[in-house]
Amino acid sequence: MGRYRVRVVTGAWLFSGSVNLVRLWLVGAHREARLELQLRPARGKEEEFDFDVAEDLGPLQFVKLHKEHTVVDDAWFCNLITVQGPGMSAEAVFPCYRWVQGEGILRLPEGTARLAGDNALDVFQKHREKELKERQQTYRWATWKQGLPQTIAADCKDDLPPNMRFHEEKRLDFEWTLKAGVLEMGLKRVYTLLRSWNRLEDFDQIFWGQKSALAEKVHRCWQEDELFGYQFLNGANPMLLRRSTSLPSRLVLPPGTEELQAQLEKELKDGCLFEADFILLDGIPANVIRGEQQYLAAPLVMLRMDPSGKLLPMAIQIQPPNPSSPAPTLFLPSDPPLAWLLAKIWVRNSDFQLQELQFHLLNTHLVAEVIAVATMRCLPGLHPIFKLLVPHIRYTMEINTRSRTQLISDGGIFDQVVSTGGGGHVQLLTRAVAQLTYCSLCPPDDLATRGLLRVPSALYAQDALQLWEVTARYVNGMVHLFYQSDDIVRGDPELQAWCREITEVGLCHAQDRG
Repeated sequence: MGRYRVRVVTGAWLFSGSVNLVRLWLVGAHREARLELQLRPARGKEEEFDFDVAEDLGPLQFVKLHKEHTVVDDAWFCNLITVQGPGMSAEAVFPCYRWVQGEGILRLPEGTARLAGDNALDVFQKHREKELKERQQTYRWATWKQGLPQTIAADCKDDLPPNMRFHEEKRLDFEWTLKAGVLEMGLKRVYTLLRSWNRLEDFDQIFWGQKSALAEKVHRCWQEDELFGYQFLNGANPMLLRRSTSLPSRLVLPPGTEELQAQLEKELKDGCLFEADFILLDGIPANVIRGEQQYLAAPLVMLRMDPSGKLLPMAIQIQPPNPSSPAPTLFLPSDPPLAWLLAKIWVRNSDFQLQELQFHLLNTHLVAEVIAVATMRCLPGLHPIFKLLVPHIRYTMEINTRSRTQLISDGGIFDQVVSTGGGGHVQLLTRAVAQLTYCSLCPPDDLATRGLLRVPSALYAQDALQLWEVTARYVNGMVHLFYQSDDIVRGDPELQAWCREITEVGLCHAQDRG
């Protein structure tokens, strides 16, 4: 018995400022008390209420919520509720982080993380089992394309569970950024419509709009070999470069290149030879855009690192050798300037395809979606790993669903403007899935495999390792609070179900592929 102070923190409200009646029950180990709150919430707003309760509730276990239904259902996104009561050394926290609408009663357990128990009479155990059963009906798997990771079952963003949708601020930011980009491209299209493109300098016609110091530097130096090599270390796609351990078998050195072969072997012996092989693109069908056939290359780039740390290209092979064709041309820095520049442009084009599809779409978006769906299906809100992950998967399902309906869909942006569109992008993704391993997603393992540790000019590698170390230190500290031994990991049925759901279901038996 005594006075209870209830604090309500709102994340969003469809009609800010409107008064809504919310019924709230404080559920203790002994009994429960019903309260009524009149909320006038707005995003980020906190409201406090004091109540006198005549009976001893015992230790608080749950808060139950019901928002009265109005003519226009004014959905409320509640972040959390805290309660400070008699005999409590600290306020009890009841995380919500979901939409509360005028139907049913929402039951929120006290937020302290805990592993699953085997006591059937445990009220928290009953709650987590019921929660998972409901979530598995809401979050269902679907196949977007055969051979690719499973996705959330949603044909469009409106089919997604409400708690996975963009909030208004996020939605407006996303959509206005998209519209601004489309408007800029449209203006540039109109501006260049009647102008011809005869020289490289004509590209300046579209180099205006939003700029940065880095963009200006690339604009000045994009033809230089030094920047070309630098981009493999620290550009948009630093994931392909590796230190050579032998001369690649696909590298065909034609007669008259004995000097080049000797230089390659010397750099190899000194540990200064590097390569970027785009073989994943070999044989991928190219798109046809507005009736015009597009083309794809599968280059091999050989580079050397000079004593100052600069990575410089030595040779470019645009396509791998084919028994039914003449030996592929080898392009060298000593070639006519435009021939050498064109070879580097083909490399950058291929780099774009792999960066967008393999390393960005697959390794981040699609893998993250598998983890997000498995987390919602297998880990209840009280599970420590759920608490650790859930802030990072908040918008994953909507951004990916938008991508599947607008970017990589049939007739989408990839089909309209990208060389790998029209189905080639799906084939490329399927090949990339077959190469995906857990270690390839972990910077210390990936960088070690590629021979890029302790390379002073590899700035991406240094930053990635520092971020990994900070993240790992935090995650290890949190995880060790609950898992002090492998036996506890093995004995956690929810965690084991989560692992199986990721590897055997979401990633289509990835446990067989490392």
